[in-house]
Amino acid sequence: MRRIGREDRAPVRFTLNGKKVAGHAEPRMLLTDFLRQELGATGTHVGCEHGVCGCCTVMVDGVATRGCLMLAVQVDGRDVRTVEGLAADPQILSVLQEAFRDNHALQCGFCTPGILMSFTDFLSRGVAVTEESVREVLGGHICRCTGYEGIVQAVLQAANAKGE
Repeated sequence: MRRIGREDRAPVRFTLNGKKVAGHAEPRMLLTDFLRQELGATGTHVGCEHGVCGCCTVMVDGVATRGCLMLAVQVDGRDVRTVEGLAADPQILSVLQEAFRDNHALQCGFCTPGILMSFTDFLSRGVAVTEESVREVLGGHICRCTGYEGIVQAVLQAANAKGE
């Protein structure tokens, strides 16, 4: 069996949270692993590795995407946003992050980055934000700690703060 060597790794260049980044990835390296291991963007968490739990959700070209279901080489030339890029200033929370804090919408925080990314995408779409629509989006995430109610209230608060 032939081992994959450095020469078998493909160059990957893309924009991460507004900054150009580059690295090399094995052909089957997942985006989550590339972000965490190659770029040090550890805010993106790895949970089930099957796209079910939602912990790995990032935005690719403005759309919420499961990072564990995407290969690193697939983001070459694209725009990727992780939880580290939610606020323009790392010292200032985004409206959604503030709402999560205000509503105690996180406990251990493991699932929180993925949930924040899904709702950042959801709130950017300009659709009607109702408790039902929030719960539908939330159905794509598994949180073992919060009971979900605080998350629902946080998203509704963020939508109201944005005037939606």
